[in-house]
Amino acid sequence: MKASRLLSILMLLQARGRMTATALAQAMAVSPRTILRDIDQLSAAGVPLWGERGHQGGFQLREGWSTQLTGMTEPEANALLLAGLPGPATELGLGAAAASARLKLVASLPDGWREQAVRVGERLHIDPVDWYRAQDTPQHLRAVADAVWHGRALTLDYESWRGPARHEIEPLGLVLKAGAWYVVARSRGREGVLTFRIASILSLQ
Repeated sequence: MKASRLLSILMLLQARGRMTATALAQAMAVSPRTILRDIDQLSAAGVPLWGERGHQGGFQLREGWSTQLTGMTEPEANALLLAGLPGPATELGLGAAAASARLKLVASLPDGWREQAVRVGERLHIDPVDWYRAQDTPQHLRAVADAVWHGRALTLDYESWRGPARHEIEPLGLVLKAGAWYVVARSRGREGVLTFRIASILSLQ
């Protein structure tokens, strides 16, 4: 966890330039004192960091220096397509990975592109939920998503307009439609591809 935080600090400084300990602490969800200890550890490891006091102060990397430690983890790669959808990414349990993947992607861009990419990301908001409708966050969403990612069959008790029924399904994919999550799947004993609203799943195994 600490190694990941140290790398994230490097990526933030590389992508954004000078940042205060408070700003870094907010981004990392730790205390400013923890950030100061991390900065000391990075400096001791040979990272060319320097800081300035005062209102315009902060920490930054030496001009022209950049880290090549931008390799993504598997969860970050999975979350990359959700980097512009922080709400759905968080619901799927990939919120932190999506933020980290986005940070590494920005850090890997050439200097001339980085500022523009950050500006676009800050000025584009995608909201998949209709006006005046609450977000549907089903209880079993993450378990279903895990089965989709790993190609694992599920047995679920499902409440439809016909009443409760048990289905053995082979999940094929997830759909987020107007704020509601669905799983597209094949069901044993039934032809074709079916769609199940995840909020209507009573239990699964």
